Amino acid sequence: MQTYLLDTNAFSALMDEHPKMLARSAKLSTADRVLICAIVRGEIRYGLERMPPGRRQRDFSAKAADLFARTPCVDISETMSDIYGRIKRECERQGTALNENDLWIAACALNLQAVLVTSDSDFENVAGLSCEDWTQ
Repeated sequence: MQTYLLDTNAFSALMDEHPKMLARSAKLSTADRVLICAIVRGEIRYGLERMPPGRRQRDFSAKAADLFARTPCVDISETMSDIYGRIKRECERQGTALNENDLWIAACALNLQAVLVTSDSDFENVAGLSCEDWTQ
């Protein structure tokens, strides 16, 4: 059994019905878990809120609602907060930068011992974080 945490760009790729993302998702075993965290949900909701009202916004909102209903969402915990602080300090020491939301997403993945599904190479700078890009 493997746990996968979707980054915002991976969740968006599912919403866009990216062929490679869909193909990789279809190969998961029934024992595998695919999750998002509250930060990813917030980023998706923000993106939808920024879209101009109309058919496209309604279509994407419907797709997001469907995926939200099928993908469990993990809240931020005290342990994740501790990991976040450690990761942020390590990034400062290394002179590498992750934006705040990405730091939280990385902390969540590490806490869950999950593989982070992302196309963002910036996560490679986080020690101990396993990443996969399902769009490749």
